This record gives sequence, C-alpha cells and structure tokens, in this order.
Amino acid sequence: MRQITIVIGIIIFVGSIFGAQKILSSKKSRKIRENKLIPLAYVKTITNNSIPISIREQGKLFAKKRMNLFAEVQGIMKARPKEFKPGISFKKGETMIEMKNDAYYANLQAQKSILQNLITSILPDLRLDYPNAYLKWVNYLNNFQIDQPLKKLPESTSDQEKFFITGKNIYTTYYNTKNLELIYQKHLIKAPFDGILTSAQVDPGTVIRTGQLLGEFIDPTEYEMQVDVSKNTIASVKVGARVQAYVPDNKKNIYSGIITRINGKIDQETQTVKVFILLKESSLKEGMFLEAVIPIQNIENAFEVNRSLLVNHNKLFVVQDSILTLLAIKILHKGEKNVVVDGLSNGMLMVDRIIPNAYQGMKVAPNQVK
Repeated sequence: MRQITIVIGIIIFVGSIFGAQKILSSKKSRKIRENKLIPLAYVKTITNNSIPISIREQGKLFAKKRMNLFAEVQGIMKARPKEFKPGISFKKGETMIEMKNDAYYANLQAQKSILQNLITSILPDLRLDYPNAYLKWVNYLNNFQIDQPLKKLPESTSDQEKFFITGKNIYTTYYNTKNLELIYQKHLIKAPFDGILTSAQVDPGTVIRTGQLLGEFIDPTEYEMQVDVSKNTIASVKVGARVQAYVPDNKKNIYSGIITRINGKIDQETQTVKVFILLKESSLKEGMFLEAVIPIQNIENAFEVNRSLLVNHNKLFVVQDSILTLLAIKILHKGEKNVVVDGLSNGMLMVDRIIPNAYQGMKVAPNQVK
C-alpha cells in the first residue's frame, strides 16, 4: 500500500512539472502571436523645404533655321557631283543648284564688251585733258577680264573728270552690266548656312521657272518646340527659364532647353498660349514629339507626398508613440503622381506606404524608410 502511494506521488509530481511547462509555453506563444498581429508601418521623417513646381506639356519640334528655296531666274538645272536630294548636307556658301542659261550669259558678256570698248575710247582724251587720271584708267582696263566679275570703277579725283566720264555714258553702262551680272549670279543657288535638304522638287535637266519652289533647307542642330500652356498658368512661365524635355515613351534621354518666346495672344478655341522652347541637339529630328517639364514656381516650407497616401483627399496617417493618427493637411499643388502639402511639422513620422485596413488609433511597429 505504501509503495502504491509513493508511485502515485511520483506521477503527480511529474505531471505537475509537465503542466507547468505547458502553461509557460502557451503564454510565450500567445505573446508571439500578439507581436505578429501588430502591423509594420514604413515611415518617413518629415523635413519641410522648398518644392519646385512644374507643368508637363507635349509639343512638336520645328527647325529654328528653315529656308524654302525659290528660283529668282529661269534656266535648266545642271547635274553636279553632289546631288540635290533630301538628306544631303551642304556647308554655308556651297553651291546646291546650278542653272544653265546660255542666252543670258551671252548677253552679259556682250554688255561687258561694250563697257570695255567705252573705257578704251576715252583713254586718248584722258591722256590729253586729264593726265592725272589717265594712268588709273589704263590700269583698270589692263586688269579687265571679261569672264570675271566686274571690279569697281576708279574714283574720280575732280568734278571735271567725273562729268567727263559721266558724259561718255560709262557709269550707266557699268551699273547696267553690274545688274546683269548680279542677276546671272542667281543661276547659282548656294547654301545660306550649314544644313541639310529635307525636300527637293527638281532634278537635273528640269527647266526651272522664275518663282518656282526648289526645295526646303534646314539647320539640323537647332530646333524650337512649340507647346500650349493654359492661360491660368502662363503668368508663371518666364522667358529664359531652363526646361527639360524627353520623348514620352523614353525618359532616359533628357534634353536641355530654354524658353525663348511667349506669344502675346490667347488661342480663342483652346484658351492656351503658345510657348517656344529652344533645343540644341543634333540627335533630334524635325517633327518629333517631346514632353517638356516647365518650371513655374517654388513653394516654400512644404512637403511632397504620393497621391495614393491621401485619406479622404485631405488627410495623412502619421505615427505618434506607435499609434496611427489621422492628420488633416492642406494641398498646395496637385501633380501627376504627387501632391505638395502643408500641415506636416518637421520631425513627424509620416506613413510612407499603404497599411491595409488602417484606422485611427491602430497600434503599429514603425520602420524608418531610407
């Protein structure tokens, strides 16, 4: 009997030990479960500062330097080593088109010959009456080349000499010949600046008429981007402001530009004002569409947050002593993804990521976002 009592006592003792361990383990697991139920809150420390505000507008590129090439004279287009085709580049002063007009050229040469004969005819009288002027007119005649551009006539040193030259019709003949020469030079069309042909309307052998459009020539290194800005915003846009632009579907390549002009007229249909942005970049092409980021103002002592964090459009969650608190804020500016707000004090912990089913007074475990 005594042995049975001892055995029962041992069993009760062992059982009490196991029971105590089970109770302790259940308390620990309960605490772990309670800790697991506290959601994690990613927070950011508020530091108010100056926030630059900008607008985004899309526009098309146009070459700043553009020239439509027109014929001022008539002739047949001659073939040249460098073709007159779209995509061909020319340096400033380089001949792009040469027109052939034999009849006009013959008339010019005949007029030069008349001038040469007139000067020759006055030399005997100059030698007798104006010996001081004789030598300079002889030198002019010796350097006269009929197939070269006319040189300036010698200057008269006295009124008598001037009247004598005028009476011989030399000045009139000279200027008539010079006029023909200038017109003939228009048979050569030269590049007005370094650039590239974007269109060509004529080919070698074509009879070119006076006033005919020959092609279009642009400078491929300077472009103007034209954007439409709302009349409510245009007062904040300034000439000289720096602008960044990019292709809407490729924001990796950023182009720097500057606002050069702002139109003084509001479009009646769209109620917008045209703003022109200068971009200097050889990789750009005329006709490209870009999106420009245009600065309009700086908002002082404010903070920028993601629009998705707003609660009821005008509140944000902050963490105070590990408790969520809804704080009313004032929205100063709405952007595409972010808003600029006022009402957050420096040092506050603002919830930076959405917490599912968050509510006022909810206990959270704050985690600082870097």
